Amino acid sequence: MKQGVAIGDVYQTLQAYLGGLYVNQFNRFGRQWKVFLEAEGEDRKDPRSINQFYVRNNKGEMVPLSSLVTIKKVFGVEYTNRFNLYRAAQIIGSAAPGYSSGQALTALEEVARETLPITMGYDYSDLSFQEKTVSGTAGPIFALSIVVVFLILAALYESWSLPFSVLLSVPVAVCGAFVGLFMRHFDLNVYSQIGLIMLIGLSAKNAILIVEFAKMEHEKGRDIVEAALAGAKLRLRPIIMTSFAFILGCLPLWFATGSGSVARQVLGTVVISGMLAATMIAIFIIPALFVIVERIAKKKTPGIPPVNRLSVEPRPRQGGK
Repeated sequence: MKQGVAIGDVYQTLQAYLGGLYVNQFNRFGRQWKVFLEAEGEDRKDPRSINQFYVRNNKGEMVPLSSLVTIKKVFGVEYTNRFNLYRAAQIIGSAAPGYSSGQALTALEEVARETLPITMGYDYSDLSFQEKTVSGTAGPIFALSIVVVFLILAALYESWSLPFSVLLSVPVAVCGAFVGLFMRHFDLNVYSQIGLIMLIGLSAKNAILIVEFAKMEHEKGRDIVEAALAGAKLRLRPIIMTSFAFILGCLPLWFATGSGSVARQVLGTVVISGMLAATMIAIFIIPALFVIVERIAKKKTPGIPPVNRLSVEPRPRQGGK
């Protein structure tokens, strides 16, 4: 204050000479150039170089920085991380081969509980935070997807029993998906869970093709076993055509390469192996499930007496009337 130098000018001078100060930019040679002001490299190596720097006071006079600042050595970090207003140390890592990210996070929490003092804690950010937030929600999502499909089928067939013969074939596709993951040594991660949710609708599609026709034939008066066999025979070709068209379309996911290929391989493995199981195995189980479910439903439903129907035929006209 006595020398008429503002504190901001002192900091700006130090920044300009020692660090660099952005001035402006200009266009030349078809490019845009930025102008930075800083001292020469040789004049910034030694802290005593500050004695050569000057700052202008409010009278326009040049005041040496050596008369305003004092130099001393201190040791410390260049910057400190803060997380939720607390000083923090950031740890970045990945799970070892053969272990999932959930297992790695659990091991990290166990070590933190055993070693950290009471005054220190831990928390997650980025992908780890998202994983911890949504962990444990896979079960309710699967249950909700099955309930939604069940309600749609119940409204479609106007029956509470027929959807069971469709949804009971879903476990076959899910087992096929797990077999595919095991054979290719993949983990049950978020991509495989997305594929499993897809399989609920895809495997139900094959069952719908058979059950719908079997229900129509049974309503026409055919025996329940004959109706189920007729539905399986008639719908075999459409099921095979649509299923293998889907499987062949997902082969690029199975053989994916490049960046992010593992995620695509996991998703392709789940849907392809699950659809193969639903096509090659579940197609023989669906007619049996239809027969079993319908017989159980008829036992629980009281019998309805047959209704006498009258057939009315038009009389031939007589006398031109």
